[in-house]
Amino acid sequence: MPSSSPSDDNSFREQILDAARAQVRRHGEAKTNVVDIARALGTSHTTIYRHFRSKADIFDALVVEMMRDEEEMAKKFVEAKGSFAERLEGMVIALHARKRERFGADAEVYGLYRRIVEERPEIIAAYSKAMTALVARILADAKKRGEIRVDDVEAAAGVVRDAVTVFVHPAHVATAVAANLPSEKMARNVVRTICAGFKAGLKLT
Repeated sequence: MPSSSPSDDNSFREQILDAARAQVRRHGEAKTNVVDIARALGTSHTTIYRHFRSKADIFDALVVEMMRDEEEMAKKFVEAKGSFAERLEGMVIALHARKRERFGADAEVYGLYRRIVEERPEIIAAYSKAMTALVARILADAKKRGEIRVDDVEAAAGVVRDAVTVFVHPAHVATAVAANLPSEKMARNVVRTICAGFKAGLKLT
């Protein structure tokens, strides 16, 4: 019997994640288990374990998939036309809106996202590094075009990351929604203030 191809394995892996996501939405994270995921796919739990070591591994993969989706969305602003300020503000607002949308429309999966972000620092560290690199690309382009005056683009990207984390971290977004805060307006004001500073000139080293 021929062995499965990498593309077949990837396809089945995505099916597992889709089934797991549906189970979390229907029953919640705590009541979702590998046996139920396997049953939903019409297969055995041992087949699931060929692709994922545990239920926790499946949940990690679900969150990493959401993070990659956000990264792909953010890349569009790196490659877009317009001033650096427009692109940076657009990126932050889009990420904030995506988190708010998930909180409101996909609460169980959002709760999973929030828990893993808080409990798995290595996952959030990789996500933060990737997103900060995208911000750095926008700022490097802006410096090359003479839009900003900063001596250290990497440090400037870190400033942006630290300043806007409150608008994109799942826990903070949930708190803002619960408190009915005008968080999008707040995010715009923060980004515009940072951009004004970069335009005026900052020495960060």
